[in-house]
Amino acid sequence: MNLVILLCLCFLSFFSNVNLIAGAGSDAAGENPFSPKAYLIRYWSREIHNNLPQPNFLLSKASPLNSVDAVNFARLAAQNSLSTHLPSFCASAKLFCFPDLANSLEKHDTDSNFASYLNRNFTNYGTERLGGVDSFKNYSDGDNLPVDSFRRYSRDSAGHKDKFANYGSNGNVVDQSFLTYAAGATGGDGEFKNYNPQVNVPNLRFTSYADDANGRAHSFASYTDQTNSGSETFTSYGKNANGSPNEFSSYGKDSNVINSNFNNYGEKGNVNNDSFTSYGFNGNVPENNFKNYGAEANAGSASFSSYRDQSNVGDDTFQSYGKKSNSQKINFANYGKSFNEGTDKFTGYGEGAKGQVIGFKIYGVNNTFKEYTNKKAMAFTQYSDANSKQSAKKLSGSLVNKWVERGKFFRESMLKEGTLMPMPDITDKMPKRSFLPRTIISKLPFSTSTMGEIKQIFHASDNSTMETIIKDALSECERAPSAGETKRCVASIEDMIDFASSVLGRNVAVRSTDNVNGSKQKIQIHSVKGINGGRVTKSVSCHQSLYPYLLYYCHSVPKVRVYEADLLDPTTKSKINHGVAICHLDTTAWSPTHGAFLALGSSPGRIEVCHWIFENDMTWTIAD
Repeated sequence: MNLVILLCLCFLSFFSNVNLIAGAGSDAAGENPFSPKAYLIRYWSREIHNNLPQPNFLLSKASPLNSVDAVNFARLAAQNSLSTHLPSFCASAKLFCFPDLANSLEKHDTDSNFASYLNRNFTNYGTERLGGVDSFKNYSDGDNLPVDSFRRYSRDSAGHKDKFANYGSNGNVVDQSFLTYAAGATGGDGEFKNYNPQVNVPNLRFTSYADDANGRAHSFASYTDQTNSGSETFTSYGKNANGSPNEFSSYGKDSNVINSNFNNYGEKGNVNNDSFTSYGFNGNVPENNFKNYGAEANAGSASFSSYRDQSNVGDDTFQSYGKKSNSQKINFANYGKSFNEGTDKFTGYGEGAKGQVIGFKIYGVNNTFKEYTNKKAMAFTQYSDANSKQSAKKLSGSLVNKWVERGKFFRESMLKEGTLMPMPDITDKMPKRSFLPRTIISKLPFSTSTMGEIKQIFHASDNSTMETIIKDALSECERAPSAGETKRCVASIEDMIDFASSVLGRNVAVRSTDNVNGSKQKIQIHSVKGINGGRVTKSVSCHQSLYPYLLYYCHSVPKVRVYEADLLDPTTKSKINHGVAICHLDTTAWSPTHGAFLALGSSPGRIEVCHWIFENDMTWTIAD
């Protein structure tokens, strides 16, 4: 009996001590003392040496896993078995994972109208259809993670029409794949109208689209207008096609940092006519790569009109364009009249071609032609001449703020009481995710050398959006730091605490703007406080990276001043937000084409540049 009492007293004492430790943080009330969040709170209290309140905005990102799930998933990670439990892992840990596609749709008896459709897999759909129309209207609209696959769609059809209207608009992290679409089709047409407008981070792939087609027309109107980042790839599009015109109109208009790749497009095609009108118009740093475009094609034509016009910078590569073609006509009219000079590279252009005619009219400046083998067939009109350069200069003056949101960058003098200024959209547009506990992170691979293992865990197929996301994050995390920079990617709050304290010491504070109120509106600055007395200091800034679990890119930022300010509604004078701003005092190493200089009208090293800390980003400083 005495032994039983002694054991009970020991257990009571143990749990009492655990609860006392867990209660060290103000947010620990009600937390299971063995949960990842309770451990984090104790870790904060142990590592941060001041009495400042623990930041709720940061603690809210802690892993939501309970103690049992945390142990089970850590065990699965150690056994390399997480991939077999991915749906439950993603749901329980609040991760970003693409949904598995629904069962394939293969058969239909009548014309189909797909409205309000989402996350479907079309395989062998419309194969050998005779006539008829399939219409996709409001498909995948407004979805956070739309995943659609069209594989062997309309193959060997005759006179069949496919219409995509309002497809995937307002999506976030879009993954869509068209594989062997309309291969061997005769007649009919495919129409993409208002395709993926206003989406964030699209990955759109057209592979073997309309190969061996005969007389089938395709049009892309308002394709990915006003999108942000992402990539679009056309591989073997229209290969061996006969008399199949393709029209790209208003493609990528007003988009930001979009990458388009045309590989083996129209290869061995016969009498195909392609037109690119207002392609990349008014975009910010568009990048388009044409590789083996129209190779071995016969008697076709390609027209580039108002291509990349009024964009900011932009880079295009034409490699082996029209190689070994016969009687191809290619016209560049009003091409590349960028706001800031872009760069176009022509390598092996028209190599081995016969009877080719190339026309360049009002072509932009700062372009290079290398190893051009068919110079006699080229006609240059107003190419890179003084008038063209002067037009570019005039354009730069009139459109200085065209590609940078108003209020995104500002001068330090604006941070004073009474100032009226525009607030940019500071809303976090990334998928909602949580950190993972260290017990799981430590068992997961995270390097380019383990890419295969990472893809297996998160079900990332080759050339998929998820593969691209993983590669991009790893590349940024493994990039060598810039001169004077200290950087680290962190996947747990404990890692973030360790990095910040290694740079700044253990008496640190972390801040972020309170909310998103005032976004895209005018605000009035009220009371302003300079952190550390407004003295020049250094900070650690942490920005989200897109990855399945919450991942931050943290780096030291020297020579800054950090401010807090109450933000008011200019009309009611009521407080709507408490903003945190950081001013970079040394911009010497910044690119001349940085958006800050476009907005503020200066150049590297000549001015300081300030910006607000956006939602879910943060900056660490030595505590006051």
